[in-house]
Amino acid sequence: MRAGASQAGEAWNCPHCGERILRSAAVCPACQRHLRVDATRPRPQAGEAACPLSVEGLIRHPGSSEPWEYAVLVEVHDGRGELLARRVVGVGAMRSAESRSFSLRVEVFAPGPVPPFRP
Repeated sequence: MRAGASQAGEAWNCPHCGERILRSAAVCPACQRHLRVDATRPRPQAGEAACPLSVEGLIRHPGSSEPWEYAVLVEVHDGRGELLARRVVGVGAMRSAESRSFSLRVEVFAPGPVPPFRP
């Protein structure tokens, strides 16, 4: 592999928020902060990433019982069904008549070359 190139799927921790992200990302998808000045390729524009999975949902507390607690879990499995990752991405509580909405998106794209890291 040539200097500055990275393998597809290579990950590292965002220096701003600490989330595990793809090394090819110019902007952290978690904290939305810029990770580098990417002079070798233009920034991806909205719509360049394909989104083969997008799920939105709403849950409502029925208002006739005690408060509910909830945990939002995300699991990723490989083609054989083996668990690759399981994360709790949020927790909370809902009181009578409250609601919460949830969105999940999986965006896919072809990574370009990653410039070498310069501290």
